[in-house]
Amino acid sequence: MSGAGTKLGVGTHFRLDGETVEVVDFAILATGMEVILKDGRDRLVRMSVRELLTSDRAELIHDRTGPSSADDEDLAAVVLNRLAKHEKKKVLERAEHVREMVTGYRSGSEDLARPDEPRPQYAPALPLKARYEAKAVELGVTERTVRRWARAFRELGEAGLVPKTAQADDGLGSADPRWVEAAVEVLKEYEEESRPSVKVVLEEVEARVKTKFKLVKVPVPSQATGYRWMKELERRHPTFRLSTQRNRDIADRPKGVYGKLRPTRPGEYVLMDTTRLDVFALDPVTLRWMQAELTVAMDWYTRCIIGLRVTPVSTKAIDAAAVLYQAYRPQPVPESWPREAAWPEHGIPRGVLVEAEAVHGPVTGVWGPKIAPETLIVDHGKIYLSAHLTSVCHRMGISVQPARLRTGRDKPRASYCASLG
Repeated sequence: MSGAGTKLGVGTHFRLDGETVEVVDFAILATGMEVILKDGRDRLVRMSVRELLTSDRAELIHDRTGPSSADDEDLAAVVLNRLAKHEKKKVLERAEHVREMVTGYRSGSEDLARPDEPRPQYAPALPLKARYEAKAVELGVTERTVRRWARAFRELGEAGLVPKTAQADDGLGSADPRWVEAAVEVLKEYEEESRPSVKVVLEEVEARVKTKFKLVKVPVPSQATGYRWMKELERRHPTFRLSTQRNRDIADRPKGVYGKLRPTRPGEYVLMDTTRLDVFALDPVTLRWMQAELTVAMDWYTRCIIGLRVTPVSTKAIDAAAVLYQAYRPQPVPESWPREAAWPEHGIPRGVLVEAEAVHGPVTGVWGPKIAPETLIVDHGKIYLSAHLTSVCHRMGISVQPARLRTGRDKPRASYCASLG
């Protein structure tokens, strides 16, 4: 990128020991190249270029800001993702030609050279003008065109090779903005409806345009153009190609910036969920078959199941509290389990003072880790927002964080673990 660096030369400014200095001259000595600096009081200082660039005493003052988020140009990834597959493929192929013309290698590096590289007409030893001429003949374009490609590639990378028309119209450049506005309104109305056909949507858009813009004549596209524009709008508002459930899920995505909880230690976030199992149990009192439900608590950091409980329909708040209790006091391992199946003790080793077996006998261990939850992530089920569970969490100093309504992605891992039951 042309704006990503600052050239070291006469006029370049540095901050040396807290004072602003300017490069006024260079001196080549037997010990190496040195630079002559002048401060604000016209005092001259001489030091080696190596020391100037590597010492903590000096800091470069950029004359240009370099790339910024406020630049007019979009990021290369944004520009390339706007293109269709065939357009993007064409741009990437052109980038390979430019790299071969400039460096002699399509990858741009000698370390990643292909078997036939460098080709004789693009050998790095040849003058750049000769390589420009050879590439122009190979691609059937003018030398001026390949020079323009090379200049754009040096400034903006692969994004500089995207045709300006493709960047400007994004597939809808010739569409009337009022027609596009009406089309988006119609597509959004189908977010909660059954999947329509493109023909039906185009007819509704035409009727919407005539109704909404009565005083202005809005050009209506032909059927072929309308289908092409709808294909472009489909990329932004999926309506036709995906399933109805998938389209609704995409439409329900948060409009703001995506966030993510990042656990840094065990117990920081504990996920809980309840699901109904395809398992039936016999009630010994009523002798009736009852469907069972599974409640699971999972530590997000370790991905360990720290509590579970199977209950007959329906699960109560006390059952959820009992699952949370298992996080503090895991159940002992059954005697039928092998020794290596027990969860190992962690924290202070057993052998610091005395062997645990000498005091307590054979140590069987527990079936899961001991976790002190800090934040409990639940859905809006009654058992999780009940007075019983919230009072327990308040007493234990646990923060309860409900997931957003109808947003399963807020706690997908707990739901998945519960469904495995």
